[in-house]
Amino acid sequence: MSTTTTRGVAQPAPAKASPARPRRGLRGNPTFNFWLFTGPFLVGLAIFVFVPIFWSIWLSFFDARFTVTPSKFIGFDNYKSMLTNSNFTGSLVTFTVFAALIVPLTWALSLGLALLVHRLRFMRAFFRSVFFLPTAVSYVAAALIWKMSIFTGVRFGLMNTVLGWFGVENIAYLSDPNPPWYWLVIVTVRLWLQAGFYMILFLAALQNIPAELYEAAAIDGAKPGWQTFRYITLPQLRATSTAVILLLLVAAYQAFDEFFNIISIKATWGQTPLMVLYKTALGDNQDYGAGSAGAVILTVLICAVTLLQGKFMGFGRGEDSK
Repeated sequence: MSTTTTRGVAQPAPAKASPARPRRGLRGNPTFNFWLFTGPFLVGLAIFVFVPIFWSIWLSFFDARFTVTPSKFIGFDNYKSMLTNSNFTGSLVTFTVFAALIVPLTWALSLGLALLVHRLRFMRAFFRSVFFLPTAVSYVAAALIWKMSIFTGVRFGLMNTVLGWFGVENIAYLSDPNPPWYWLVIVTVRLWLQAGFYMILFLAALQNIPAELYEAAAIDGAKPGWQTFRYITLPQLRATSTAVILLLLVAAYQAFDEFFNIISIKATWGQTPLMVLYKTALGDNQDYGAGSAGAVILTVLICAVTLLQGKFMGFGRGEDSK
């Protein structure tokens, strides 16, 4: 031990403090922490998502009537049965009509609401919350309100009451597909339910547009309003518009709750692909093999349409490649 001399008296030198050793317990292990937090989620994802997906694909190649553990392999017979099923192919036509109505209407309404809220100088948070609030409403509850209160088809219904003020006779919206008034019921309830969510996406994109672009356009003589919207705002919303349209198409393919609760499951009109799959797999025949084959066909169709739509609209394409 070294010593120091102070006024002729030798004193021991102070000992050097040893560096702190890092803790090597489980709590200090980043790998352990990662699996601790993500493990339960991954287990749930595997049990409730991946296992049913692969099980459904496996069932689609078997004769699985009234059982989910079949033993008779039939190859692609279930796929042939679904592709030649007039109800399934007819439901794809119903989807096409529904998508042609709901996708552009929702895109235009949500963008219009976003533009209005973005221009507000006061109470912006209030109106943003009001327009977003229907997103939290259950599709089943909203469909029943539309069916039993607004579009009941009797003179006490809200819509017929309003039309009666102008001398219009009562309209049976859901009892007869000719004329197809049921589209008015289904499209309006879906618009009310989902427009607020996509409004938030457009609103976030509008807030990210640099103000310098509008200032430069004003200096160049661009008039505020349509010219500014067409040449500045709309091009800057290209990526968001593409994502919104893709989400709307996928949601249209998955439409079920409003159709199931507004239109009778026993009706031969207004059936969506999921309603046909529901009756095939969970109806009287309980043909899980054919239902699984239809689900696989629908999944492949959704993926193909999504990829084509993304390629057509340039989703994910860099600015330099445009």
